[in-house]
Amino acid sequence: MYRFQITAYTQTGESIGVVGSTPELGLWDINKCVHLRTSGDRYPLWWADIDIQELGNVSRQATSCLRQRVEYKYVRLDANGNARWESLFDTNRWIPIDSKDRSSTIIVDDGAFGYLQPYPFGYIEKSAVKMPVEEGADRLKIVVIGSSVALGHKAWFLKGWVWLLAEALQQKYGRQLVNVSEVGANVSRTIARFGSVVTPEQPDIVIIALSLGNEGLAYCPPNERRTVQRRFESGLQHLVKITRDIGAIPILGGVYPNGDYSLEHYWLLRDTHKRMLSWDVTVLDWLVAVDDGQGRWKAGISFDPAHPNTVGHSLMFQQIDQHLFDIDKDELANEKQRCRQPNEFPIYFDNAGFHISVCIEEKHLRIVNPSQYSYTIAPYWQELQTALQNRAELIPGIYIAKSVKPGTLPFFAVQEDGAIATTVNIPPGADLEYSAAFNLFPPNNSQVLFYDGHLGILQADERHLWIINESDNEYNIQPMWTEVCNALKAMSSGVYEDPLYPDAPFRTMMIGKDGLESRVKAPPKSAVFFQYKCKLADISRVAILPLGDRCAVRMMLYKMEYDGPAFPFDLTRTTNIGDVADAIEYGFDDMWNPAFLHYSPDAGRIYHSKWSGLSFAHEVEEKDDPTNDMFPVHERMRVRYTARSERFWYALQHCDKVLFVRTGISDRGGVIDLVNKLQKQCHGKPFHLLLLSPQSDDEFLDLPNVLHYNVEFNPDRMYDDLGHWMYCTEVMRRILESLGVSSKNLFWCPPKIPKG
Repeated sequence: MYRFQITAYTQTGESIGVVGSTPELGLWDINKCVHLRTSGDRYPLWWADIDIQELGNVSRQATSCLRQRVEYKYVRLDANGNARWESLFDTNRWIPIDSKDRSSTIIVDDGAFGYLQPYPFGYIEKSAVKMPVEEGADRLKIVVIGSSVALGHKAWFLKGWVWLLAEALQQKYGRQLVNVSEVGANVSRTIARFGSVVTPEQPDIVIIALSLGNEGLAYCPPNERRTVQRRFESGLQHLVKITRDIGAIPILGGVYPNGDYSLEHYWLLRDTHKRMLSWDVTVLDWLVAVDDGQGRWKAGISFDPAHPNTVGHSLMFQQIDQHLFDIDKDELANEKQRCRQPNEFPIYFDNAGFHISVCIEEKHLRIVNPSQYSYTIAPYWQELQTALQNRAELIPGIYIAKSVKPGTLPFFAVQEDGAIATTVNIPPGADLEYSAAFNLFPPNNSQVLFYDGHLGILQADERHLWIINESDNEYNIQPMWTEVCNALKAMSSGVYEDPLYPDAPFRTMMIGKDGLESRVKAPPKSAVFFQYKCKLADISRVAILPLGDRCAVRMMLYKMEYDGPAFPFDLTRTTNIGDVADAIEYGFDDMWNPAFLHYSPDAGRIYHSKWSGLSFAHEVEEKDDPTNDMFPVHERMRVRYTARSERFWYALQHCDKVLFVRTGISDRGGVIDLVNKLQKQCHGKPFHLLLLSPQSDDEFLDLPNVLHYNVEFNPDRMYDDLGHWMYCTEVMRRILESLGVSSKNLFWCPPKIPKG
């Protein structure tokens, strides 16, 4: 019995039929097709059970050694019984018919309607494919752990590359092969299963056969592709390690194509392939046999984007060097002994007892200084660097100390040539163990929240995370970085700090329900550990809201890196403090009202007729023709200033304290009016108005909520003189510090206000 099944989406009244070259399939008469059925719980899958006999015109004796081939196609039937072929011109579908296959129902899985396969896929119902087995004691045992391709999908009767390898190795060397692969398995699932399905088999060799496809490479957003790649590679490395831990020899199944890969996917595929070949482990190199040169399967060897067909499996099998498994017992015992015992050995020592040892398998480096002197590991220590390069086999990247005291650098960077690129001070009496940050990436050690090829953000557990920067440049991580902001939603809300340097600027990470809410810096070639400190509600966060008169405040906040998305007065000129008070009182609604906006060609500015002191110099772009058509400018301002006003009110509502900042000359009466209107909008929330102007403090003496500094910040001079800009920024920084405002308690407004 053969069960033909196909995935097909149909309209009301439509159905699916199958017609083919045997009497049971209508002898290609579309009116005699076999109707398939479906059900509510299985749609869009359609199926029909058909008992296909052997060729009637040939004697049973003549057909006993012949394999019969049946060809067929599916048709779509409408409500009136009219039929439409799934394809008129392509070759037919086909299956082999053999009398030995008639004891059970054979599922013929034909994939999707209209997508004709060059080679069929079928399997026996409720029966897993059995590996060729020959009883015998004391035989070398091979275990394969992988995903659906390793299980044989989509080869006929699941006799894929593993089955073919098992048959060949049994016949040639008498080896035993056990396949414990699982459909859909990725590195995380395989690591979790390893102890229960591989270890009890007590294997001599373990073949680990997984794919980047099952990690989601083909369909994940572009910004997540490097994360997928790193998780896959580090997961494979961990599987190699635990294979050696049980005394078995690891072999890695190489990467293979996917029909949905782009050229960027292919670059990552080749990058991983190249790196795997550099590891101290045998790799089954399949790309040369099945890759079309663009990351997809060669023509005619795949069943669907993710799986080879019978021909593809055969090509993968043929690419395997079977001599890898021609190992005698003594050679096997020696190799297993080498795998079982990770070896830490010294690579450098001096007369004072200072020494460095390395464990290559574990990617660990140990530095011991029993002397009373400090040592400095630096790029110029040539003797030590040469020893590292020649003997340590350090992988490029960041190495992290297992435990350090404050004042000792908790990481160092290793260059491509294996030398340490970071200057590290080793204090007297130190015994430090450094491990490659690569060891953190396997899914059993941490969850990779973000990785772009250089910057990695890893969740160690609910209250701890790592930020690892493998690049030569500082990373500025802030809420406007959408991918990072979203990735950090995985962490519990709260305040996180670097326990080794809690007072360092930009080492406080604030995470809310919508992700990152602060700016964090990751130095070049570094690893920073953050641990949960307290709830967000346990700190008092201050929002800085500039109120004009020009863009000086935003310019200085930018240099301090306290800037975020723009607020309404950031890029305007407001010479009249009363206009500011009025605009805030009425919610900014008329700020971008076209009825009040007038362009001056002579000044190159847009002036506001309602608030005469308000003008705009940054809203007209080169492509605009404001003299004849202001509509594009009006529309752009509507979008920009609507968003800026929404941020203003959001920051005001969600911060704990507000620091309004106003530059330029102000009069006492105008300040009093502004403070009164700000007080109404703050609804009892603590706030201050910081006035920065070249005026006597006496002008604003005894005004509640008002702080005045007799300084002048002229943006024109800042633009002309970078040194003056930096001087002004330092003055502003000291003012904010005196008010208790820093990166540790600054309220960072999100660029897009969360809905609801």
